Amino acid sequence: MLANYVPIAIFLLVALVMGAAMIGVSSMLGPHKPDKEKLSPYECGFEAFEDSRMKFDVRYYLVAILFIIFDLEIAFLFPWAITLDEIGLFGFVAMMIFLGVLVIGFIYEWKKGALEWE
Repeated sequence: MLANYVPIAIFLLVALVMGAAMIGVSSMLGPHKPDKEKLSPYECGFEAFEDSRMKFDVRYYLVAILFIIFDLEIAFLFPWAITLDEIGLFGFVAMMIFLGVLVIGFIYEWKKGALEWE
């Protein structure tokens, strides 16, 4: 049983050794010229304009939640499509009801203007 894991252990060992070797070689041979901008906490090279704990607009969260909801809809469609032959008419009707509720919700959000970004 443990013999089945030997190739995986060898692969992980080789990956760790090669990763450590590449990091070591690059730190010895690569250029190291730190300056004020490179050592700053921001990648853009200049100081931040405002506090990092500022509040976001509620619409940002609304769009994020809507994306998650409609993204999960697609995640439910793949297994349903694969097993459609096995679940029959009941599964088809159940998925159509599920999709109908989501489409009604999508139309409601669209009409309310939740998808408009100003």
